Amino acid sequence: MAQSIDVDLMAKHGYSIEQLMELAGLSVAASIASEYPKGRVILCIGPGNNGGDGLVAARHLCHFGYQPCLYYPVQPTKDLYKRLLLQCQSHGIAVVNDLADEVAKCDIVVDAIFGFSFKGTVRAPYDKVLSTLQGIGKPIVSIDVPSGWDVELGNSQGVGLCPDMLVSLTAPKLCAEHFAGRYHYLGGRFAPPDLARELGIPHYPGSSQCVRLL
Repeated sequence: MAQSIDVDLMAKHGYSIEQLMELAGLSVAASIASEYPKGRVILCIGPGNNGGDGLVAARHLCHFGYQPCLYYPVQPTKDLYKRLLLQCQSHGIAVVNDLADEVAKCDIVVDAIFGFSFKGTVRAPYDKVLSTLQGIGKPIVSIDVPSGWDVELGNSQGVGLCPDMLVSLTAPKLCAEHFAGRYHYLGGRFAPPDLARELGIPHYPGSSQCVRLL
């Protein structure tokens, strides 16, 4: 279902993947700015589109007055991600190597590792990333689906993160029913009216790029 929505947005409604990522990342940054004071943010970037959303969010957080840095254990090979990374670097956003050290110094962690397509077991190097982030005592913000969760069943394997904030994109996924954090936001304001009605997407206030669900 989640993948078919993205396919429809691109095939039927004319969006490009770059547009979807830009709006998604902006909504993640706006959701963070709605609840957390400005401070140091480390964004853990995964290998796919969820990671791309995180790169966009980092750039917008920089514009919003936060101090973001990136933990990007597997550097990109696709041009899209290379461009997004270059944009971050052009904003002075550093790529760090010591996750545990940076987490100790940060105020917020953004989980942009795995998205709705995650299945199976968590492989290296991301198994160590999730292990480091579990029980850190800092608020974690997960993009669309907490890393390690099944998109429908939630944290069924018990290895996933337990975020303080979940930012669902386009529409909440089934796993969001298992979310037990403080803040649940909806972002990715790009659904045309007919699709928004079909998915039951709530009304966004004014020009806001996000809406709080919980």
